[in-house]
Amino acid sequence: MRRKLVAGNWKMNGSLAANSALLASVNAALGNDVACDIAVCAPAPYLAQCQALLASSQVALGAQDVSAHETGAYTGEASAAMLAEFGCRYVIVGHSERRSYFAEDDALVAQKTVRVLQSGLTPIVCVGETLEQRESGKTASVVGAQLGAVLAAIDAARVADIVVAYEPVWAIGTGKTATPAMAQEVHAQLREQLTGCNAEQGAKVRILYGGSMKPDNAAELMAMPDIDGGLIGGAALKATDFLAIIAAAK
Repeated sequence: MRRKLVAGNWKMNGSLAANSALLASVNAALGNDVACDIAVCAPAPYLAQCQALLASSQVALGAQDVSAHETGAYTGEASAAMLAEFGCRYVIVGHSERRSYFAEDDALVAQKTVRVLQSGLTPIVCVGETLEQRESGKTASVVGAQLGAVLAAIDAARVADIVVAYEPVWAIGTGKTATPAMAQEVHAQLREQLTGCNAEQGAKVRILYGGSMKPDNAAELMAMPDIDGGLIGGAALKATDFLAIIAAAK
């Protein structure tokens, strides 16, 4: 049985005061026995603050991006080793916004995944299709190629060291959500691809749903056999919503 993971992606939101209030509310509400793993992926300037606020928390810290380079003259970049020093456990790689706004391709996402693994952190590898790609029947080929580039770059024995997040681009920030059956269909395809790379390891990989998961649909989505949690956007910025999704992850 795969333990579910609920990871909040704050995107470019937050402030010192807002972060403190949000994490205080989440920490106060969590009991000692939480049924799932929890993480928040904060903007880079707030990692030190969040590291301190989560020092004795059941909530793990994550970053939203990482450099494909180990070190060097890459102004503005942050290496995986740097993120590890700030207590990060997870790193999001290949988010659709990075792919579309910053022209990140499958090869770059694969390079970043390798760097994250080399630093002992867990990459949350995002894959997903646009509305145009879905309507033209290309969902399987698009997400398959995105995940395939990552699997080709890592050792098959390390497949279980990654987390995959399926985020249909057409359902992010639009209020639209894939039905549980629609999401499960893609998750099942991703599972088949992972087990095809390494049967034992692939069965252990957690595949998150990242397309507008909210308190009112979280339980139904996570009841699907291959949906192992959520990569949460807007709902992760509201303590009550985030906690409700965590409660649904059983």
